[in-house]
Amino acid sequence: MQNDKVKCGLTEIKEGKYIDDIPIDAYVWFEENWEHDEYEHKHTRYQLTYVAEGYQYFHIEKKIYLVPQNHIIWIPTGKEHRTTSEAKMVHLMVVLFNSVPDDDFYKNVHVSLAPTVLKEMLLYAAKWNKVLIEDNEQQLFLKAMLHSLPNFCEENNGLQIPVPTDSRLIPICNYINTNYRYSFDSDDLATKAKMSVRTLQRIFKHETGITLQKYVQLIRILKSIELIDSQQYTLSEIAYQVGYQSLSAFTSSYASIMKTKPKLKKDMLKK
Repeated sequence: MQNDKVKCGLTEIKEGKYIDDIPIDAYVWFEENWEHDEYEHKHTRYQLTYVAEGYQYFHIEKKIYLVPQNHIIWIPTGKEHRTTSEAKMVHLMVVLFNSVPDDDFYKNVHVSLAPTVLKEMLLYAAKWNKVLIEDNEQQLFLKAMLHSLPNFCEENNGLQIPVPTDSRLIPICNYINTNYRYSFDSDDLATKAKMSVRTLQRIFKHETGITLQKYVQLIRILKSIELIDSQQYTLSEIAYQVGYQSLSAFTSSYASIMKTKPKLKKDMLKK
């Protein structure tokens, strides 16, 4: 469990503000049953987070990033962020770096499935969990992993949930987030936004970068990931609960976002 004053090795001097007096350039911090702060925080270190169990939402600027199990997220220095999750159990491994190569990759947020070689490296690095003193092998290994990240990451932009700034669109997003299992009529959504269908579609695409239809699909697939994690339902039941009339339609939609077919956890398959 996380200490109230020390989080990921950093000392919190006030809400969301930290003192970094750790002498080494990079270190590993692993937590089981991760606890979430309801407020945003930031620090000067670059952050690589690997979700070993469960799933995690990262709220960063005007986007929400879903990071499912076996995925990583890279967060540049100084980015305000907070985390949320409804998963029963969240196991995270965080690697914090004080310096990074001079490459544009490290200046932006990235979400990616962790390939096998990266997972193996992270598992090996776990032996240095919370080791905050100089260790030559540790520093060389973590630096090698850092330099390899641009080659490991296969960006999945589908895991980004855009948050519009136009106040007229917030009720629309909230309505979709609550009623994603039902069919949506463009005229009804436009009436709720107090604008024409054409205007709503144009402003929504301008604000979020995606269409209303794509937003609905994204929300449905993200909700399905939560249901898969709960281990309470079959894939057919999950498909119906998130608004699809057939398993094949759900599987096709899921694969277009996640780049892989939906799978239940092994514990669920044994039931």
